[in-house]
Amino acid sequence: MSEHQQVVQRQFGEQAAAYLTSAVHAQGAEFAALKEALAGRADARVLDLGCGAGHVSFQVAPHAGEVVAYDLSAGMLEVVAAAARERGLGNVRTEQGAVEALPFPDGRFDFVFSRYSAHHWSDLGRALREARRVLAPSGRVAIIDVVAPGLPLLDTHLQTVELLRDASHVRDYSVAEWLRQLGDAGLQVERHACQRLRLEFSSWVERMRTPQPFREAIRALQTAASEEVRDYFEIDAEGSFSTDVVVIWARR
Repeated sequence: MSEHQQVVQRQFGEQAAAYLTSAVHAQGAEFAALKEALAGRADARVLDLGCGAGHVSFQVAPHAGEVVAYDLSAGMLEVVAAAARERGLGNVRTEQGAVEALPFPDGRFDFVFSRYSAHHWSDLGRALREARRVLAPSGRVAIIDVVAPGLPLLDTHLQTVELLRDASHVRDYSVAEWLRQLGDAGLQVERHACQRLRLEFSSWVERMRTPQPFREAIRALQTAASEEVRDYFEIDAEGSFSTDVVVIWARR
């Protein structure tokens, strides 16, 4: 296991239960689109890539034949397995591993879904190539993740506060970076759209148990930021802010 993977394990293992109850992760307009894609596909095999606390798995399981909840964190997978049992979702199973080396045969899945996970991946290109490999012919991928603005000033601010809050953060990619990486991986983008996500500061840092000095650093950075930065991210007096999320659909 790489040092980065060890950081991910440490960061998320202890916070797994907090992510299961997180309103940010449990709710989202994108869930409707995921379920719509499965309409009439009761036999579909779905891979929830970087499943976290399993919210995608729980949403799509009633509409699919099999859902594999896949994550690097054993703690997260324990939470997913327990919650799936409680909800009577017998077609959800968990498997542990890295997204850059999937332990599945070629063409195993009809759909690969990933939500709020990719910004932790150490090698996005390799992970996307693996996602394509395990997709059946004409299989589809849906990616939902926070995205960086195109302007360096705004991009730098976002990456900095993300890293201060969570040491396992790698990068929020821009939409242009996402489209290029998907194309390089051999996936054909069908459509994409952006939406805004509001993050309440205290629950955002508490969910990750961000150390107090880093919380103070984030607030100091927000206070010192230019008006352009504060306006774009809609930073309020308590540190809550808004960011962009992209929903991308692609096909093998």
